[in-house]
Amino acid sequence: MLEKRMKIVIAPDSFKDSLSATEVADVIEAGLQEVFPEAELIKCPMADGGEGTLDTILAVVKGERCSSLVTGPLGDIVEASWAWLPGSHTAIIEMAEASGLQLVPVAQRNACLSTSRGTGELILEALDIGARRIVLTLGGSATNDAGSGMLEALGARFLDSEQWPLPPGGQVLAALNRIDLSSLDPRLPEVRFEVMVDVDNPLCGPNGASYTFAQQNGATRAEVARLDRALGHFAACCQALFENDHRDYPGSGAAGGMGFATRTFLKAEFRPGIEIVAELAELARRIQDADLVITGEGRCDVQTLRGKTTLGVTHVARQHQVPVIVLAGTLGEGYADLYSHGVTAAFSLVSGPMTLTDACQQTPELLRALARDIGRVLRLSTDVRTKTLTSSAL
Repeated sequence: MLEKRMKIVIAPDSFKDSLSATEVADVIEAGLQEVFPEAELIKCPMADGGEGTLDTILAVVKGERCSSLVTGPLGDIVEASWAWLPGSHTAIIEMAEASGLQLVPVAQRNACLSTSRGTGELILEALDIGARRIVLTLGGSATNDAGSGMLEALGARFLDSEQWPLPPGGQVLAALNRIDLSSLDPRLPEVRFEVMVDVDNPLCGPNGASYTFAQQNGATRAEVARLDRALGHFAACCQALFENDHRDYPGSGAAGGMGFATRTFLKAEFRPGIEIVAELAELARRIQDADLVITGEGRCDVQTLRGKTTLGVTHVARQHQVPVIVLAGTLGEGYADLYSHGVTAAFSLVSGPMTLTDACQQTPELLRALARDIGRVLRLSTDVRTKTLTSSAL
């Protein structure tokens, strides 16, 4: 009887500033194939909700890439991609595509004025083609408007004391007097909203959206304080309307307060991004009869244990008692704690002194060489096992 070929599932995240998750999987596959061509290699690139999640999902799931012209963070028109999975009537919307920081030149970034309206317009596009489930990823936002722009696109009206609509942005929420939901899209209650979020910041306070993220979006220190007060006032108005308060819900501060809006107005369920991506990609099914899983990301350290891709993949593999090898650009403090979660071994690409710039530029070569070395070890173990079985048979 011929021995079963070794099956290896390759399920990495991207290496930031170097390779996408799909490219990482391709490089690892190439390195393994150099010395272990008989192995069955299954590529399943992963993501945890940050930029590039949309591309990663479409690389492993049968879906359609859609493109829409929507309102950008500063009011101009931008082209945004999103995904449609017709089999499950699911839309995947990456907020960064419509309202992302990468859409705004550094000199024009203004957290006080930027709007999340474009993200709401993408939700409308999804509703129009029959979405029953909408998955939102909240990484990379340029906004700090607590999702008010998104809600305006869906029909909500935010009015001042004279009943005039407020202009775009987070700072003007300090003048909010009344929230009018009479024209909110009636299809919203029939849709299941899931939010990929990898931070647990509240909406307000020293760890809230404004103090944590607004400066990178162009706000001065004085503006940060004003934005925080404005978002607090917005939360108080929402509390009076809904008789509940989600400002301290973990993740409400994500994406400039978009987490708060989705939780309060859309009743969204917050889930770790890797959990949703793994579900969509049917990672468990791919892993269940595998001999090994190879995963990894740009840096593995204590932050990885807070729900990053490497940890999520490891948890799935552990459920099926499949060993896991981690490949990372660097291994930082706390990475060894992954061993108690099911990781068998972890390796860094950089074996000697090297600048970050050089490491990023050489990532493909370094990663392929490391994968090749791991393939040599796996090949050796397979050869030894085959010889042992042959000797026993004789």
